Amino acid sequence: MFRPKYPEAPTPSIVHVPTAVPAAQHSPAPACSCQHGPAPASAPTRPAGALSGLNAGTVGAVVTVGIVLTALLAAVAVTAVSVAVAAVVMRSLLASQRRR
Repeated sequence: MFRPKYPEAPTPSIVHVPTAVPAAQHSPAPACSCQHGPAPASAPTRPAGALSGLNAGTVGAVVTVGIVLTALLAAVAVTAVSVAVAAVVMRSLLASQRRR
């Protein structure tokens, strides 16, 4: 009763099988006439990305700081509301005392 009913996906009638295209082998032309050795192999590099320097510790620290700051903001908001309620009560008490 509570299980979703998924529509059945139609099966494709045409299946395309890609064929391998042989790559042309070209030797690089020399850039100059001097005798060079092969270029030294470069060290493997990390993929450059916007967040490539983040690890689990950094993410955990950012999340923890965010939680602490949110808790402090909530505490300030609760304190402000309680001070506002206390001010209204004090104002009411002082106003009733002046009328007597």
